[in-house]
Amino acid sequence: MRITVLTGAGISAESGIATFRASDGLWEQHRIEDVATPEGFARDPALVHRFYNARRAAASAAEPNAAHIALADLARAHDLTLVTQNVDDLHERGGSPDVIHMHGSLARALCAACGERWDAPDSMSPEDPCPFCGRTATRPDIVWFGEMPYQMERIWEAIEGSDLFAAIGTSGNVYPAAGFAQHAAHSGAECVELNLDASFNARDFDRRILGPASQTVPEWVKSLTP
Repeated sequence: MRITVLTGAGISAESGIATFRASDGLWEQHRIEDVATPEGFARDPALVHRFYNARRAAASAAEPNAAHIALADLARAHDLTLVTQNVDDLHERGGSPDVIHMHGSLARALCAACGERWDAPDSMSPEDPCPFCGRTATRPDIVWFGEMPYQMERIWEAIEGSDLFAAIGTSGNVYPAAGFAQHAAHSGAECVELNLDASFNARDFDRRILGPASQTVPEWVKSLTP
């Protein structure tokens, strides 16, 4: 079976990773405009680096939970494309062999001047020179508001070829990911949502499994594996 799975903040919340809260305009007590936009980085790169250094440390201290591990099991049993909106590496540490980080990764750095990427150190600062061009324009390799998510062509191709599409721990109000289920349905896939509560785009799914991801995902995976 060809399966595409999209995961969001809800799958890592049980590992202690703070969820993104857009409703109040704050993320970990910071304005989203200050820490998650190119304009915010241009205004105060030191603040942005401090923010993501803290996020990187929190992600490193977290451990994969049963949901992450179950999806690794699913990849061994089926043709799985795993797409995540999360910037942590819990899927990889949970055993998943190939993860598409559509919103980038805390583990990677990006040069805003030349566009090269490399493995990020534990702590970054505005004074860090790019190892390729030497300019002090390094930033976290994170997709900020106003920027295009990564590997979209590969994601759309996987969705269009899937028999089953699942969204796990996503709010359903951030595009383009919020449109994946509708696109999958139009392509003939069954669509299932696993979430604590119904998402904003709940009507796009054929069925819904509510509850903590660490409980619902292993049970769902078990139902799909021999």
